[in-house]
Amino acid sequence: MSIGLTPTEHVVLNMGPQHPSTHGVLRLKLTLDGEVILGCDPVIGYLHRGMEKIAENRTYAQFLPYTDRIDYLSSASNNEAFVLAVERLAGIEVPERAQYLRVILLELNRIASHLVFVATFANDLAATTAFLYAFREREVIMDLFEMWTGARLTQSWIRIGGVGSDLPDGFERKAHEFCRMLGPRLDEYDGLLTGNAIFRLRTEGVGVLPPELGIDWACSGPTLRGSGVAFDLRRAEPYEVYEKLGFEVVTDAACDCMGRYRVRMEEMRQSVRIIEQCLDHLPQGEVQAKVPRALRPPAGEAYGRVESPRGEFGCYIVSDGGTSPLRLRLRTPSFFHMAALPQILRGWKIGDVIAILGSIDIVLGEMDR
Repeated sequence: MSIGLTPTEHVVLNMGPQHPSTHGVLRLKLTLDGEVILGCDPVIGYLHRGMEKIAENRTYAQFLPYTDRIDYLSSASNNEAFVLAVERLAGIEVPERAQYLRVILLELNRIASHLVFVATFANDLAATTAFLYAFREREVIMDLFEMWTGARLTQSWIRIGGVGSDLPDGFERKAHEFCRMLGPRLDEYDGLLTGNAIFRLRTEGVGVLPPELGIDWACSGPTLRGSGVAFDLRRAEPYEVYEKLGFEVVTDAACDCMGRYRVRMEEMRQSVRIIEQCLDHLPQGEVQAKVPRALRPPAGEAYGRVESPRGEFGCYIVSDGGTSPLRLRLRTPSFFHMAALPQILRGWKIGDVIAILGSIDIVLGEMDR
């Protein structure tokens, strides 16, 4: 190619795996004409830990803590997908109170994950104040997790047949206080970011993902809903007690970085609605079904899938009747979003890579597994 009368050569530039804005050990091989991206070859696998093979050598209960480490920002969703598959295999009925408690944990985890997205996305675009504010709010959720589960990040609290324990004294009051506090704080983020001229220049019309392309590449979650596709597993294939709860499936037709950001901002408000409904209508009863210590689901197969903060997270298990899965396969949304990334990046400039990559909110731990 040439610019004017001067012939130019294409340059291959490695962004990562040590680059701070690749959100983990990711290497992007960019083919450039000047600053314009002609192609992108993502190189993954730096964080591969063999999770699926480990599952075949652990009992079902032993593998549960490993699922926390797959997408470490939404460990509850990982737990949920795994236990749903196991419970379907084994025919285990989960008590209603435990289902409500699971939803509370899942939605608190969704907010915590989206807050990390807002923080890192803003920081990537040089908005440091929003980074500090978002982590301030997330810290309150971490305190709630610690109060209930004893852990802050990887709780392993959604167990086969229920949850690890009932709510401790004072948890409901503190959770309501957090829900009342978060709304005004999100409005503050809107003032800092959504209407900010520089933020809008970096995100509006940048990294367009048409809905047809998102569907073709099996995108899901806020990445797909940011392209106007109203697909949310909490509505499309409800699990636990989501069919009893009132909330909106948030979409945005902008199809760009700004649209994906706005979807996550509004999803946090919807999660607050869900949490408050669960706290207000929490039934009495047991929080754990009776599950054998040496669980042996009958031979067969099952797939559990949930709406994680990043999209459809699924766990497919094949049982031969033993105490360990014969085979286990994970369906992680970041993997599919990374596959679509080269299509979104083509034609944009190097500086836009940071905004586009940040907007799809990948976690390398779940991508590489």
